[in-house]
Formats: sequence, C-alpha cells, structure tokens
Amino acid sequence: MKQINYEDAMQKLEDIVQRMENGELDIDSLSKELKNAKELIALCRDKLTKTDEEIKKILNPEK
Repeated sequence: MKQINYEDAMQKLEDIVQRMENGELDIDSLSKELKNAKELIALCRDKLTKTDEEIKKILNPEK
C-alpha cells in the first residue's frame, strides 16, 4: 500500500465511507475495510506531513 499516491488513497477512503453510509458492508467486510481505512489515513497523514516539511524548507531556506 506504500506505493499508492495521495489522490488514489483519498479516493479509496471516499469509496469506503460511501459503502459504509449505504449499508453495503456486512460485519466481516466492515472490519476489513476499517483496517484498510486506518492504513490509508496513516499514509495520507504521512504524505501531508512530508509535503508540509518540504514546502517549509522551500519557503524558509536556512540562512
């Protein structure tokens, strides 16, 4: 899952949420999808943190 880009991860999260809201997941699928969502959220958070750090470095180069 580490090779997935941010946009794809967000799309997968949106799909999971939509399926949950529509009641399309049985209890076994729900558990599996929640685990997937947790991993996707961590991946997105990591990518956002790294991007934020890169932007700060670009905008505020060391003197």
